[in-house]
Amino acid sequence: MIGLDCILLLILHLSLGWALSYKQGENVTLYVNKVGPYHNPQETYHYYTLPVCRPEKVDQLREAIEELFYFEFVLDDIPIWGFVGYLEESGFLPHSHKVGLWTHLDFNIEYNGNAVIFANVSVKDVKPVILEEGAGAVVGGVGVGGHSLTVTHTYSVHWFESNLPHSRRAERLRDYSFFPKTLEIHWLSIINSLVLVVLLLGFVIIILMRVLKNDFARYNVEEEAGCDDLDQGDNGWKIIHTDVFRFPPYKSLLCSVLGVGAQFLTLATVIIVMALLGMFNVHRHGAINSAAIVLYALTSCVSGYVSCCFYTQINGQRWVWNIILTSSLFSAPLFFTWSIVNSVHWFSGSTQALPATTVLLLLGAWVLVGFPLTVIGGIVGKNRAGSFQAPCRTRNIARQIPAQPWYKHTAVHMAIGGFLPFSAISVELYYIFATVWGREVYTLYGILLCVFAILLSVGACISVALTYFLLSGEDYRWWWRSILSTGSTGIFIFAYSVFYYWNRSSMSGLVQSTEFFGYSLLTSMVFSLMLGSVSFWASLAFIRYIYCSIKMD
Repeated sequence: MIGLDCILLLILHLSLGWALSYKQGENVTLYVNKVGPYHNPQETYHYYTLPVCRPEKVDQLREAIEELFYFEFVLDDIPIWGFVGYLEESGFLPHSHKVGLWTHLDFNIEYNGNAVIFANVSVKDVKPVILEEGAGAVVGGVGVGGHSLTVTHTYSVHWFESNLPHSRRAERLRDYSFFPKTLEIHWLSIINSLVLVVLLLGFVIIILMRVLKNDFARYNVEEEAGCDDLDQGDNGWKIIHTDVFRFPPYKSLLCSVLGVGAQFLTLATVIIVMALLGMFNVHRHGAINSAAIVLYALTSCVSGYVSCCFYTQINGQRWVWNIILTSSLFSAPLFFTWSIVNSVHWFSGSTQALPATTVLLLLGAWVLVGFPLTVIGGIVGKNRAGSFQAPCRTRNIARQIPAQPWYKHTAVHMAIGGFLPFSAISVELYYIFATVWGREVYTLYGILLCVFAILLSVGACISVALTYFLLSGEDYRWWWRSILSTGSTGIFIFAYSVFYYWNRSSMSGLVQSTEFFGYSLLTSMVFSLMLGSVSFWASLAFIRYIYCSIKMD
């Protein structure tokens, strides 16, 4: 008899068979890893934060069992999971509430020759030690008094021979899961979403092209007929040709949004392609996170180049300030949010809290790699920036904008432009949330790439359509409007994250809630920047096209 929970590692003596790279009779080491609430994947603690070695803290142990704390051991790189205790809740009158502690664990190990193939833990034939509230009780031969508890932990090992070779061990691990497998792919829903999006795009493109064809014909006929005073009639978007390329206010901020959006567009594309090529282990979420951090630093040159290049084209003068703003537009909110989340983890004693060395390493990556690449990209973009290619001259005096109907206001355009792209990814968004904030494994990166392409296409088409409607009302303030129209998709994504938290997950507690809402807010910001950049460039290309297609002096 030994105390399983009072030692740093457990030595299981080999009674038969062979261990991987061990001789017969050698020990197989089982490492104690972590514990955490079953429904909060990002909230984990060191195994010995539980009062299993501190008999005076029985109430804390009861609370952990009631929150469905599980433990994780590691044997030959094989994770082993099990619940810390037993919880039974039944009946209304009378109500039954039992909390028990597992004091015996049965380890089942499968082997093939000298290789360990699989391992798990079972309590199938074990009776838990009931933890009663109060003092002076004796349950099952275990003394409970004065809020102290004395138990003896034991274990047993069962060896089973397997025909599965070690090279295919991952298949055995994939087929078994301690956590629920709820990530079922609803192909019908995905196909239905894709069909609706394709029909929507076709509808917008066909209608818009027919309207533009009529506009081109009408405007060119008026020009050939000698209609010199275009201001006398209702001429739609042609009448504002001397104002449509008037540079917007807050040029530096606009260019920074475009630059950071282009950076995240590049980063997301590279991540999805790498995943599609099988460069990540699907069982390790941290691999994609690490790759995203490295790529974020390396793609900083993209944001600096795009931002400073366009800023120079629209006659921006403070290019140094533009580079600083670009480098901090997302990194500053990221650092602020991460500081709060990490502080909560540290205060709670969670293993998710990053140590000081890792924090310094991440800061060093941004200071030594991310920021310098932003500066280099900005300098290259400034030097390679040409003139702004505008097909129309701009008047010195701005034209007065007529009053607009309610359905052309910014809020309405943001609602339409944000909801349609969100509806294109709503089905896939559930699976992504279930993977990031749950315990499921996501492997359909081909579908993810298709959905990502559709998202960008929908955002571009909707932005073009809304920009056309804006110009038709003789409103030339399209610069910021094009960014906000589909950039509002991030608002819908954050609203969905709130819905997911309350209705689709069982997450709770300060630690998990802080991390979920903090990083969900950052994710929404990423989508807003990325889609805002795409919609702006689509609108700019569209405006250049239509004003190059009509005859003007």
